[in-house]
Amino acid sequence: MEEPTPIESSPATPNPPEVSPPPPSPASKQAKLAAGALLALVVVAGLYYINRFWIAPAVKAQSKSGTDHPMAPAFSLTDITGKPLALSDYHGKVVVLDFWATWCGPCQLEIPGFIDLQKRYAAQGFTMIGISMDDSSDPVVDYYKDHQMNYPVALGNDRLAELYGVTQGYPTTFVIGRDSRIYAKHVGAYDPAVFETEIKELLTANEADEPKDFQQAGQLFPDEKVELGNPATIDSEVPGIDLTKLTAEQKEAYKKILSGKQCNCGCNRNLLECRRVDHSCGTSRKLAQDELDAMLKVKAPNATAK
Repeated sequence: MEEPTPIESSPATPNPPEVSPPPPSPASKQAKLAAGALLALVVVAGLYYINRFWIAPAVKAQSKSGTDHPMAPAFSLTDITGKPLALSDYHGKVVVLDFWATWCGPCQLEIPGFIDLQKRYAAQGFTMIGISMDDSSDPVVDYYKDHQMNYPVALGNDRLAELYGVTQGYPTTFVIGRDSRIYAKHVGAYDPAVFETEIKELLTANEADEPKDFQQAGQLFPDEKVELGNPATIDSEVPGIDLTKLTAEQKEAYKKILSGKQCNCGCNRNLLECRRVDHSCGTSRKLAQDELDAMLKVKAPNATAK
């Protein structure tokens, strides 16, 4: 009886024998060392630019005009735990108001520092408030729980961002004194020491007194000038245009004019539609403002006629 022919193993055997790789050659070792050194340089350079442009260094405080302290726009929201959150409830406290988002990398860099500031200064009359600009509360709730955030966070909206003049992206953070005035605005991620310096200075002030000699800490940039939005243009029937000088009849006539003129920004809408759909469109805003100015010029002689 013939013995069965042994079956040869397939090259694609599921359990191939383990084979130790050959020892690296001296040239290979040098190449790996060079690659590692290059990677280290890239990491160091990356950290430098992150620190320079994402986290502005805590440098010597620079003077800021004592008259540039507008009242913080009031708001009433519901935080992500279902509790009411009104800025007026924090009058008499120092508040750091942070506009942020869960998808924003620089925003995430600041959160641990804010948590620590809340722990250390809450008993002295300080509170953090986070305004998330996410599209829904779901990722915010998850992030809040995962990172054990210890201060109130609410979902914001475009109107609130416009009221605070948040136009340069996130994070944009405001430091508010006991008197509910805005004393500092920071665009981009900052070292916690910057906020701590300002918090400590404002905590020493009385809520009835405006500290005229307040100094904003950190580097000052042009976009950190506090320029709040105008409710008359934000809440206007024609967004971005102040209609308070028009009567009800004139408003209707004005909107009719805008409806009959095409916006040339490429949106294929009339001016009124473009203003309502795209608040950021500079083209429709200028054209709509020109139409309003023309209407007011016609109105003015009649109003001043003796």
